[in-house]
Amino acid sequence: MKTEKIYKIKVEKKGRENIYEGTIDHLMKNVFEYTFEIGKSWNSKININPKTIKTFVTNLQKAYEAKEDQCFDRTFVSLVE
Repeated sequence: MKTEKIYKIKVEKKGRENIYEGTIDHLMKNVFEYTFEIGKSWNSKININPKTIKTFVTNLQKAYEAKEDQCFDRTFVSLVE
């Protein structure tokens, strides 16, 4: 039985940092699902089924950019190594 890798995602906004942990599937379905849905509604190119952590982070950043289009304070997403 193969175990899935646990990743840490750092989300920064307004000087605050939050770190979320989990598999890609857990992060997608339990943590960032709403952000992906909103981003996808504004930008149809956002991949809501990423297979790798790099595509997950890239598409999550795109989802935040679409969601916060006219906002001054932006959210930045990065992978914690």
